[in-house]
Amino acid sequence: MNTAELSPAGKLTAEDLGSVHLIGIGGVGMAGLARLLLTRGVPVTGSELREWPALAGLRALGGTVHMAHEAANLDGVDTVVYSTAIPQDHLELVEARRRGLRVLHRSEALAAAMTNRQTIAVAGTHGKTTTTSIMTVILQHAGQDPSFVIGGEISEAGSNGHHGTGPHFVAEADESDKSFLIYRPHVAIVTNIEGDHLNNWGDLDGLKAGFRQFAELTEPDGFVVTCADDPGTQGLIADLRAAGRTVYTYGESPDADLRLSDVVSTVSGVRYRAELDGTPLGEIKLALPGRHMGLNSAAAVLTALRLGLPLDKITEALASFPGVRRRFERKGIAAGVRVYDEYAYHPTSVKAALRTLREVAGDGRLLVVFQPYRVYRTRDLQAELAEGLALADEAIIMEVFGPGEVRAPGEGGVALTAATDLPAGHKVFVPDWEDVPSEVVRRSRPGDVVVTMGAPPISLMGDELLAALAESEAGA
Repeated sequence: MNTAELSPAGKLTAEDLGSVHLIGIGGVGMAGLARLLLTRGVPVTGSELREWPALAGLRALGGTVHMAHEAANLDGVDTVVYSTAIPQDHLELVEARRRGLRVLHRSEALAAAMTNRQTIAVAGTHGKTTTTSIMTVILQHAGQDPSFVIGGEISEAGSNGHHGTGPHFVAEADESDKSFLIYRPHVAIVTNIEGDHLNNWGDLDGLKAGFRQFAELTEPDGFVVTCADDPGTQGLIADLRAAGRTVYTYGESPDADLRLSDVVSTVSGVRYRAELDGTPLGEIKLALPGRHMGLNSAAAVLTALRLGLPLDKITEALASFPGVRRRFERKGIAAGVRVYDEYAYHPTSVKAALRTLREVAGDGRLLVVFQPYRVYRTRDLQAELAEGLALADEAIIMEVFGPGEVRAPGEGGVALTAATDLPAGHKVFVPDWEDVPSEVVRRSRPGDVVVTMGAPPISLMGDELLAALAESEAGA
């Protein structure tokens, strides 16, 4: 995407949009925006081709969902919103422009909703959704009632979008298509920087420059929060401070403003001791396992403290944080097999998730059902992905999910399977969706952990696996 074509934040408000139509309203990002607009009283319609889980909730809030893409869906509409996944020749986009309707990218509509709010924008290669969710829950526990749009649903609330009465607006800032460059946040959080989406950025240096540009968009009285431990953010920290920007850091590094120590991750969660500017804060607990989850929480803790929120409300929020759907989400148990779902597709997040699930599996085995996301990423990061998948005992690898991409012969799931360093009998390429449940039933046994992993639509697989496992147990 060329961000020069996008409107800067602050020129529109949500009320200026009139009646809004979202193309592909069921996707998690679009559904969050739709929920935000509906709770703000903005009329919303949308179009979809499949019954995504979020649609029932949107209808309950008064949204209208058309289960087809057609020109008539735009009758009575003032603004049409699309995401980067929607091609420019999509019939509803073409019709919107023919009618002279306002056409906005999702990020432009989101920026309009941020107007007159103090925005906390969370960016980074990994951990955006969890960090955004934790930040939101902290503000809620402090009585702030923030507005928010998150790339995943907070498990307890079952929501990823809300129009609140408080002064803060918490949102994920997406670097994948450069759209985060139109926001003007009060607080910019950068969890980490690692090579990804290089099809849009060219190389790692280009990506780092993009994150610096994002951080420099903070308001003059705002600040940047980032991880002192991450190699990718070191240059960002130095450059911003040299330019006179306010930067606060967190991590186990001795020079971090919020310093973590004694980090311990178990099946029941992660805990660590923290000190701010040398002053001990005591032990902080998060009921989710994984050292990476501890770092995500630390980003939110540091931000909340710098915003002046009380420590007791912060620790209370973390202790009660229920997690995020599709991030270490337990779907259920059948035939003695525990089934989880995890939104991990980059090698670093795949490795972190599988190491954590290994702790959960205990004496059982760990089976991963992996759907690679994007042809270019699977090709360019094949060795790293294969290394991550080899952390499991068994790997069932599906074909790449890459809408609009062309896969060359020999690329994709079959090549990734061959590259994964597991014994021949412990890895298998299963390209067809309907064949996966029976493969899981054949390979699993009581005490095992099975995780479906990757970007949508693999999130829909977990229920099918549970049903197949239950059926196998009943027929045994």
